[in-house]
Amino acid sequence: MSVIYLLLSLSILVAIVFFIAFIVSVKKGQYDDSYTPSVRMLFDDELVKEEKTNNSY
Repeated sequence: MSVIYLLLSLSILVAIVFFIAFIVSVKKGQYDDSYTPSVRMLFDDELVKEEKTNNSY
């Protein structure tokens, strides 16, 4: 029975650590840019084509 208490307390501790890491990353602005990643895939091919045309000089 003591093993259950140990595992429960360790899992709560790990969950708190991950929650604190999430809060810190949100406060630092890690998740601010939500528009660029969805649009970047649309313009990837154009960037590659421009690089190929610029390198052909």
